[in-house]
Amino acid sequence: MSGGPGGPGGTAGRRIAVAALAALAILLFLVSLGIGPVRLSPAAVAAALIGRGEETALVIVREIRLPRALLAVAIGGILGLCGAAMQGLLRNPLAAPSLFGAPQAAAFGAVATLSLGLADALSFALPVAGIAGAFLSVFLLIAVAGRNAGLTLLILAGLAISSLAGAATALAMNLAPNPFAALEIAFWLLGSLEDRSMRHVLMALPFILAGGAILFASRGAFRALTLGEEAAQSLGVNVARLRLLVIAGVALGVGASVAVAGTIGFIGLVAPHLVRPLVRYDPARLLVPAALAGSCLLTAADIAVRVIPSTTDIKVGVLTSLIGVPFFLYLILRERRRLGAGLAA
Repeated sequence: MSGGPGGPGGTAGRRIAVAALAALAILLFLVSLGIGPVRLSPAAVAAALIGRGEETALVIVREIRLPRALLAVAIGGILGLCGAAMQGLLRNPLAAPSLFGAPQAAAFGAVATLSLGLADALSFALPVAGIAGAFLSVFLLIAVAGRNAGLTLLILAGLAISSLAGAATALAMNLAPNPFAALEIAFWLLGSLEDRSMRHVLMALPFILAGGAILFASRGAFRALTLGEEAAQSLGVNVARLRLLVIAGVALGVGASVAVAGTIGFIGLVAPHLVRPLVRYDPARLLVPAALAGSCLLTAADIAVRVIPSTTDIKVGVLTSLIGVPFFLYLILRERRRLGAGLAA
């Protein structure tokens, strides 16, 4: 049977899938270090990573491309993990941080901090402000939509929160000290990993790791939650505590990611769906594959924006949205057909 130990959804199949995704993430990471205006061979990249080779290659790899690649892996991973965790918590395959206002609210927190002159772009206050905004948005979503909200109510609540956060961000940009600062903020909001340094990695990584640890530690409760909240509580799951943990984990991960890279949407929606068939739709087993798939997706997208012919680098947030929106519409149509088939039966 396909769900047995050796099947696609069994332990052996899952381990193979995880190993393959991890290998792909490593390969894309190394490719990212060699791609750019100056192409470097794999041998030159490997030499630069261990501190050898030409001085130019050392600077390009270790100071310019390494921070960018590390952020792509970390941010893509946490977005994929957040999407899988929210889908497990809400028991809804369309749940994702980008659809419910978390990145938009995190952007507002970071933009308000910048435009009001409370901190600069390299201050640790920026991820803290982004985390606060993301925490508030996810908390409002669950508080407004309720514990047993359907798809329509969740999307409506998320749309309202996203619109409010977008309007607040526009207001914060209007309050920017000069038009050049507002323009810089506008480009930053499009989402990009360009011109990032190890300072940005150090700003975001502790929060991303903390958020990921919180979400991963909650994985067992997601399996019990598939039976319903009452059944999960009878099995010893504290649903209220789980909800707060997921909110905290998503806020830490999304807030820190947005603070250093701007708004990068739809990774959290697409990544879990790509790997869900590999784990037989088990929400507890979905977290690690979704994180690895998210890392692969964002790293591949960041490579793509460097090789697509253009006068300037296309923003990676624009590319992920161009891919993610059609995918989201496809999921809605599939959900509609499923509901229609259920009513017909």
